[in-house]
Amino acid sequence: MSNPQTLAELLASLPEEERIILTLHYLRSKSSSDIAAMLSVPERSVIVVIESGKARLKGVLGL
Repeated sequence: MSNPQTLAELLASLPEEERIILTLHYLRSKSSSDIAAMLSVPERSVIVVIESGKARLKGVLGL
């Protein structure tokens, strides 16, 4: 990658909902069910955001 970014910069570049969910899941070790309850959204929605966000970050990092 020609322009390395910190994790904080990568997370900051994501849409707010995605950033919140990924932060709770990966940095605060919250389960998808816990996040769904905290945000009052379906757990499946949280799972989809985690999967798509992980794929997006991998793409940006070239993994």
